[in-house]
Amino acid sequence: MKQGGFAPEGKWTGHAPGGVNAPAPILLPDPGRRFADTALRLETLAPGHPMQEWLCFMAELAHAQAVAVNMLPPLKALEQVVVDHAVRARTPPLDPDRYRRDAAWRDGLRILLDHFESSQSPIRMVVARLRKLEPAAIETMADEFLHGSIDTADAAPALYIAAALQVYFSHMAAKLEVNSLRLLPQRGLCPCCGSTPSVGLVTATGQIPGARYLCCSLCATAWNHVRAACITCGGSRSVSLEAIDGDAGIVKAETCNDCHTYAKMIYLAQDTKADPVADDLASLGLDILVAESGWSRHAPNPLLLVAR
Repeated sequence: MKQGGFAPEGKWTGHAPGGVNAPAPILLPDPGRRFADTALRLETLAPGHPMQEWLCFMAELAHAQAVAVNMLPPLKALEQVVVDHAVRARTPPLDPDRYRRDAAWRDGLRILLDHFESSQSPIRMVVARLRKLEPAAIETMADEFLHGSIDTADAAPALYIAAALQVYFSHMAAKLEVNSLRLLPQRGLCPCCGSTPSVGLVTATGQIPGARYLCCSLCATAWNHVRAACITCGGSRSVSLEAIDGDAGIVKAETCNDCHTYAKMIYLAQDTKADPVADDLASLGLDILVAESGWSRHAPNPLLLVAR
């Protein structure tokens, strides 16, 4: 998962200005619900969908992630002094380039593989291949994924490694103290791990209905981002919304003609049960539509690996 997609620098802040009516700047993930909610939403969206079989598989993967996150061994939170140092340096405390992940993340991978042990032959072959790898080879593949350099031949096993890394980083992000965190100067990057967002969510309830949060593709942290501004270049002159005719309007593509990128936005006012992972995966038709019109996606969903 390529780290990148830099947004322009803004005021260094971690607490929303404007008092109680301002949206919370950072929302940490709830790992116990994150993957279970995605699995349930995928199971709801799959029946009758053109990609029903694939969405059902992704629901199974999310179920396996939900099991794994609850079975990880006890993990120590980052020491607060480490978090404070990262915040002062204006870097994310869980940045994969600086943070040394615990080898226990591979326990999550093992649990995921156990879940698919009795699956159909192609999946069993991938599971068997991963089980044969030495820990060093798995760590190398994890590093390659985190830096967006997965080879075509490794795309299938990398899916499970990506899923296990999501489990681990969500678990670690949830242990952080939210009041000690700050939004990054590069607003398009996650304040916890520095990854790019997969989608944005536009709220329907809460103190500020209509607030926009970007959703981290790795650790599932959400952070507030001003609306009507491109999350890639920060421009607002040529930002517009694209949608499929006749669609319910739950997922739209926010396009920017300045940098020719787009980012998917999910509108909870259209469906409060919409999920940033599930509804992204189920709306690939929208990606095809805007890609054919010349826009490039701001950052991919890590479960839709684009091999080099």
